[in-house]
Amino acid sequence: MARSTGDDAQALFHSLRSAYAATPKNLKIIDLYVAFAVFTALIQVVYMALVGSFPFNSFLSGFLSCIGTAVLAVCLRIQVNKENKEFKDLPPERAFADFVLCNLVLHLVIMNFLG
Repeated sequence: MARSTGDDAQALFHSLRSAYAATPKNLKIIDLYVAFAVFTALIQVVYMALVGSFPFNSFLSGFLSCIGTAVLAVCLRIQVNKENKEFKDLPPERAFADFVLCNLVLHLVIMNFLG
């Protein structure tokens, strides 16, 4: 029984890898940016757990900034994806401008929260 589960997991990994190989380069770059933002948030959580959270506003601002940026990047990825029929009339330049504007608003709120 365990052998079949391992084979199934390997087949699933292989199919995901082959499907991701066909992903356009600009979407892969956005995926890398999302992974970096989430990784940075995880590093901040580990640092807070090890060292402490004396200025809790600073930790919360940094963490929410990372997660908010990742969410906005996922929204950008959805809008830029050519296979998504919902945003077919939206040019990529407009989607990127929305991403930049929303990031600006997010970071203004984060800076305001810092005090």
